[in-house]
Amino acid sequence: MSFIPHTAEEIREMLECIGVERLDELFSEIPANLRCRDQGAIPPPLSEMEVARLMHERAAADGQPLCFIGAGAYEHHIPAAVWEIATRGEFYTAYTPYQAEASQGTLQLLYEFQTMMASLTGMEVSNASLYDGASALAEAVLMAVRVNRRSRSKRILMPSTVHPVYRQVVKTLVGKQGIELVELPYCTECGNIVPESLRQFGGSDFGALVIPQPNFFGVLEEVDELTDWAHANGMLVVGLVNPTALGLLAPPGEWGKEGADIACGEGQPLGAPLSSGGPYFGFLCCRRSHVRQMPGRIVGRTVDLDGKPGYTLTLQAREQHIRRSKATSNICTNQGLMTTAATIYMALLGFTGLEQVAGRCHTAMRQLREKLLAIEGVSALFDRPFFHEVAFAVDVPIQPLLDGLAQRQLLGGFNLSSCYPELGDALLVCCTETKSDSDLERFATALEDVATELRRG
Repeated sequence: MSFIPHTAEEIREMLECIGVERLDELFSEIPANLRCRDQGAIPPPLSEMEVARLMHERAAADGQPLCFIGAGAYEHHIPAAVWEIATRGEFYTAYTPYQAEASQGTLQLLYEFQTMMASLTGMEVSNASLYDGASALAEAVLMAVRVNRRSRSKRILMPSTVHPVYRQVVKTLVGKQGIELVELPYCTECGNIVPESLRQFGGSDFGALVIPQPNFFGVLEEVDELTDWAHANGMLVVGLVNPTALGLLAPPGEWGKEGADIACGEGQPLGAPLSSGGPYFGFLCCRRSHVRQMPGRIVGRTVDLDGKPGYTLTLQAREQHIRRSKATSNICTNQGLMTTAATIYMALLGFTGLEQVAGRCHTAMRQLREKLLAIEGVSALFDRPFFHEVAFAVDVPIQPLLDGLAQRQLLGGFNLSSCYPELGDALLVCCTETKSDSDLERFATALEDVATELRRG
């Protein structure tokens, strides 16, 4: 059956009604050189059984390699109950809760999500999520500029230890709005922001300082000192955090004497699998005093006329709900299905479970670090506290090393030289709770073997 249900006769009648002879005339305003003509590469249709077999074959071709890549997307164990519940029809097919009376289940779940994220980050308010971590940081930057009325420069201090892709996305989204991102260099020996390097910016007009924790190298920043410095110089603090790491680390709301003003990040570690690049979701939390500048939606708990608890969309500062000139954002929405999974994930683990996951991640990375440092030609780039990622320098070309590991069904890490060429042949390796002792030994042995082969030529 054709996807378009209209018969040829119905199409002809509609064209006659609007005074057009052919469907192509409806697209006459599109230049001919932009139209797609040859679609010969599109294969013939397949049955459901054939499609299922094809997809299984494609998946099998990828193999099942052990993954030691992090760099913003992390492989964690997801309890079976998470997606068993999230894919129930009530959640799986739910759409935007415009009608509160018909969306109580979705609204209650989002309310619980907000409560959990505010608690996890140590902040007072959370929104109902955003597209992903990169756009969440961009929205946090825009929010900081609106909130900090003491600053007129629209300048933001953006450390180079922030994820390179995040920095690119932020630049794309805020660059045309008169906002300047001033790069803050990192210490090439320690891999973090050196508080002393901020002196050159002291007394200058900046709207906010972005503080990643942990940063892209996996290194822990001096968040207390950085936060207090920013506030002393009239800046807001935007904390860019890994939610799993908050099982062990101090939340942004407790940084320094006053805490961060805004916290954001990527929520993928909270129950979303590594599904070929997505979908993910971003989170954004802030102080209550800034809530009216928060983008997206906020779900609130109230009571109905009978005094029974109910949930509704409390603040909707989006352009499709209010005057565009007053909107805080015109692109943000909530990733409903991903936040559903995250809420279930956090409810199942609780604080104790999340702390155990974070602890196991850190322990596994410490064990792997020791094994890799025992290999000839491998050294740690930075001697600083870390969470579950470590940057290593190696004495062989990185890409051939990664290719050799891939042939052994190992995804060996992220090639840092692609974004930080000044580091030379450098590899960012990640460990999560999914890696066993035998996995760590297998990776270390394979890396040593491939490196030895490369040296021999």
